[in-house]
Amino acid sequence: MEAFSEIFQNHVLVVSLVACLSAQLLKLIIEVITNHRLNFRVLVETGGMPSSHSALVTALACGIGQTIGWSSPAFAVTAVFAVIVMYDAAGVRQAAGKQARVLNQIVDEFFQEHEFQEDRLKELLGHTPVQVIAGAALGVFIGLLAAPAY
Repeated sequence: MEAFSEIFQNHVLVVSLVACLSAQLLKLIIEVITNHRLNFRVLVETGGMPSSHSALVTALACGIGQTIGWSSPAFAVTAVFAVIVMYDAAGVRQAAGKQARVLNQIVDEFFQEHEFQEDRLKELLGHTPVQVIAGAALGVFIGLLAAPAY
């Protein structure tokens, strides 16, 4: 049990999680402003503005850079990891979402007269580049704001 409590003493981890949760809460606020309704599903769904994945990985990279050093191998690993995650969110997952949309349309048109038994594919899988950049900016902002005091 002691090891579990030590996890939350890891400043870099806590700041990264705060950045991720902040992005998720911003999604809820944006949902309320945009659609005038409280939809708690946005807290657990993929996609949306800003990207919580981007916020998490950029805050992680900033935290590592601040605590271990910007020229450390650990910062290099987390920075590369952040770029891969953000590229995947805006590229690969966005493309998969577009494919799902097309497949759902094909199924809808093909099975107009008969009921299709399978669930529809999830279409909102990735992020737009603007959502990724906003998430990254949020992560950097929170990471730098919560810099450890020495």
